[in-house]
Amino acid sequence: MTEIKTNTPLSQVLPDGNTVNKTRIEIILNEELPVYCENKITKKNRLMPFKVLYENNQKFWQQRGNWEYFFTKDTIIKLNERLDDLAAPRKNLNMEHIEGLEELEELDEAEGFGREYESFSSMSINQKTNYLLNSKQLLTDLTAQKHHDADVITKALVDTTKDAALINHAVLQDAIRLGDDEAKKITQSIIESTHEMVKSSTRLISEDIFDNDLMATLVQKSNGTIVQHMTRVYLTGISFLAYYNKLVSSSSAIQKIRIAFPVKYRKFYHSLLPHLNIDDILLENIFYGGMRAIPPEYLTNWAVGFLIHDIGKAAAVQYHEGEAKYDRSTVIDHVKLGYKSVMAKTNYPMEACLIIGYHHEYYGNSDGYGYFRAYLQQYKKLNPGAKQNYCIAYEKEPMLDHMALAYFPAKVLEIIDVYDSLTDHNRIYRKAVTPEEALAMMREDFIVKHHKIDFILFDIFENFINAQEARKTKTITKVS
Repeated sequence: MTEIKTNTPLSQVLPDGNTVNKTRIEIILNEELPVYCENKITKKNRLMPFKVLYENNQKFWQQRGNWEYFFTKDTIIKLNERLDDLAAPRKNLNMEHIEGLEELEELDEAEGFGREYESFSSMSINQKTNYLLNSKQLLTDLTAQKHHDADVITKALVDTTKDAALINHAVLQDAIRLGDDEAKKITQSIIESTHEMVKSSTRLISEDIFDNDLMATLVQKSNGTIVQHMTRVYLTGISFLAYYNKLVSSSSAIQKIRIAFPVKYRKFYHSLLPHLNIDDILLENIFYGGMRAIPPEYLTNWAVGFLIHDIGKAAAVQYHEGEAKYDRSTVIDHVKLGYKSVMAKTNYPMEACLIIGYHHEYYGNSDGYGYFRAYLQQYKKLNPGAKQNYCIAYEKEPMLDHMALAYFPAKVLEIIDVYDSLTDHNRIYRKAVTPEEALAMMREDFIVKHHKIDFILFDIFENFINAQEARKTKTITKVS
């Protein structure tokens, strides 16, 4: 083997028009190999993910400009190793075997969560735990940097979220086959390390350097509709909560809602609290304890709930990933199975468990489903005179004591869940719509015609999405 230079130009590794480029690029993307970038004029240099550069321009290394691109010696070694691994098992196969192997690989991509999930499933608990802790350290290091690169940050957030979702799915699938006590014991280190990773993730997102357009592109490259959805919902959810906190921390924002309340919101909420006189329904009836910013100690547990909210879908992956007709019982089961599993087999925070079980309640509308409505009906039978005088609780205790109709993070997740479903290009049974179309459909079907999602939270979410779209337009205009 010829000696490898310290830095090898990409043009040598991926020559123009070479037919082996496709295989090499797939390995580079799957292995998440970095590119050494050097400015010919300023001599500044930095490491960048190949995937980020490639998704912006699939021939970036062939374009003329001020930047030159190289692979380091270690990257070349890893690439050659993967090429050797790929070639080795095929050396003694005839055409029939090769065709069978290719068919098997296609099935591997189509079913379940893809190769990444299988890789995580084969890891020991200690390996999974260490993987999550390494993800946490990566995010912590990025947060500590003085100068942030939005592309690098976004890729790190997407990758660590995706990996954490897959690891938690894999661990829960193993736990389901064990007794409750043993299951809680083996999942504990995963829950703790997930909590640490999520804490670092929420800190990084709160820095407001999260590139949502790039996030959408990166998520699209991961395996499985379920994992893509969970990744987007988690990152959008934490980003929205950061936006919400900044908004309501301003006294003027809450005051504006209070002024608009009698004309814009009161009738909507009276339909949810009909036992109260309409004139007595105030903003204080909507949010138990008053509308306010979310304390940091709540955010991490809620974020864990966002991350694993669809963990119950693992029991019916083929349905949720495939083209089967809509089956309500299967859809409902993902909430039931997820909630039962995490409650019985794990020590996830109670807040996260409630989010899993309550994120499709829709304020009691017949289209919704989940455990809270069943618990509430049972409570009313035992306490026929009891009334709920509040719509949303930030804390879990008012929910468990049946003082409020809904749990704040679950109502946030309902909105994001529906929005993501409407704008998701992977949904086979529905054509994706634009953000503007999705928001209009949600307002008409989930607020005006039916009272499913929360009106005030939806208005704030709409402002959040519009702010993102405005920032995108401003960026495009600036570049042009």
